[in-house]
Amino acid sequence: MTDSLPLSDSERFARCIELLGPAVCERLGIYLLPDGFRLSVIVPIYNEVSTVAAVVERLWATGLPLQLILVDDGSGDGTTEKLQAYATSPHVVSIRHATNRGKGAAIRSGLQAASGDIVVVQDADREYDPEDFRRLMQPILDGRADVVFGTRYGHADRQVSPLWHEWVNGVITCLANLAIGIRLSDVETCYKMASREAWLAIADDLREDRFGIEIELAARWARRRMRFYEMPIRYQHRWYAEGKKIGWRDGVAALGCIVRYGVFRR
Repeated sequence: MTDSLPLSDSERFARCIELLGPAVCERLGIYLLPDGFRLSVIVPIYNEVSTVAAVVERLWATGLPLQLILVDDGSGDGTTEKLQAYATSPHVVSIRHATNRGKGAAIRSGLQAASGDIVVVQDADREYDPEDFRRLMQPILDGRADVVFGTRYGHADRQVSPLWHEWVNGVITCLANLAIGIRLSDVETCYKMASREAWLAIADDLREDRFGIEIELAARWARRRMRFYEMPIRYQHRWYAEGKKIGWRDGVAALGCIVRYGVFRR
């Protein structure tokens, strides 16, 4: 048996095309990344000492060329010390807020450091699976979309969430669609991915500090006539006893954001 050199990315891709065909490869998210491509991942982190290391490892395990932007949003549970292990990596940008300012503020801070061709937000819990990134990127790289939302609902490959959780999300999404003028199935999803140009087009306008950023992002992209796309993603619901932070007050605040950014177009 003779030793053989490992196949290059282009050779592996050609082999997949030969074995599976172009249509199947497209469905599976098998494609070549552009030369020099980089994905910036903004990770807002607040008191996630028990999960943040596992999330970072899952991000590296994707094998994608990443720039990780870890935004410690005033953690006080040992998360800050745990993040020090990544501080020296040339592929990691570490940002710390002295006090907790909220997810929206963390995203705005992360955007200032983002240098990748595409930018996405990743929560620091384990509800979302970054293995979905490759398929989410596909419509943007193909030129079919500027913004891609990963939808948690309407498909079978997911953990079933509590009825109240899906009902509240459905009401907020429906009202946001009516106010903003688009048709999304999951406006509150964490996985909002867009080209860096699409993010920069709205970066200076972003105002929301907390979870209202989810509504504001959709509204500002829609106002800029961005092309939206949705892709199904996997989702593992986390319970409040496990550290889930969004609550009923954030649901009420989301309604205010729908009025502010959708109806009054602030």
